[in-house]
Amino acid sequence: MTVSSADSAAPAPRRKMNILFSLTLIGLLILMWLFLGVLTKSFWSPVNISNLLRQGAMTAILAVGQTFVIITAGIDLSVGAIVGFTSVIVAWLLQAGVPIWIAILLTLLIGVAIGAFHGFGIVRMGLPPFIITLATLTALRGLGLLITNGATINITNEDFTNFAVADFLGVPSLFWMVIVIAIPGYVFLHLSRWGRYLFAVGSNREAARLSGVNVNGMIYAAYILSATCAAFVGVLLASRIGIGNATQADGWELQAIASSVIGGTSLFGAVGSIHGPLIGAFILATINNGANLLNVNSFWQRIITGVLIIVIVYFDQLRRRRG
Repeated sequence: MTVSSADSAAPAPRRKMNILFSLTLIGLLILMWLFLGVLTKSFWSPVNISNLLRQGAMTAILAVGQTFVIITAGIDLSVGAIVGFTSVIVAWLLQAGVPIWIAILLTLLIGVAIGAFHGFGIVRMGLPPFIITLATLTALRGLGLLITNGATINITNEDFTNFAVADFLGVPSLFWMVIVIAIPGYVFLHLSRWGRYLFAVGSNREAARLSGVNVNGMIYAAYILSATCAAFVGVLLASRIGIGNATQADGWELQAIASSVIGGTSLFGAVGSIHGPLIGAFILATINNGANLLNVNSFWQRIITGVLIIVIVYFDQLRRRRG
């Protein structure tokens, strides 16, 4: 029995619906840009566009990692804490004189280890993903504060800190990092057998196991990818703000989940893409950016995000019932 991806195995009407949904998201994003361009004089300024791309870039990378997990019908609540913790680690390594590339590599390996721990907790210990990742969220915040004694670690390496503010071909380097993650992510999820296996695990674990899929291995892979993406964002954040601080990225896990869900990833598993969460992340970034330009109370940003999630999850439930 052959396992196929959700996209390739889906009937033509469903594929058309997925394409229509993606086009709708893109249309919504463009409409928001046009709307803000009319209401504010500074939205289309080069400085603001660069700021918007930088704002959305890190959330987009987190959302890609989160999508791998959600497709397996899981959840990773620890990504925000991983970002803060790994910003401390890379700052501490750089302060100790470790070369940049080694410091980054070691930080990413910590992300791999955290993801493997999540996989172990779910597969071997039988813990629900919500519980094990929530526990990690709390523990990593505490461990980061313990390492820094509640303070911050300043990064004096200018080669490292200059990266986040640099541009390449007129585009912020942080946005290029989204491309660096998105292309292999797309290949993995949509063009490889491992991506098909992820969809199969999220659809029906027992059926996937009987089809020869290493279900436990795919769960490990999903959480390792999510945590590694979060560790990568931790490095980027440290470069952007020039410090390591365990309290940074508080609540970013919710932004990542929201971006993924707004982008069409089903919280019930087996439905998702790489491009959807990217669009979702920049929709949220546009909402935040526009609210700031319009001097809208920041609390409204959270309300709008919450309403978007409720509406999209509701329609996802309707789609599943009809399917």
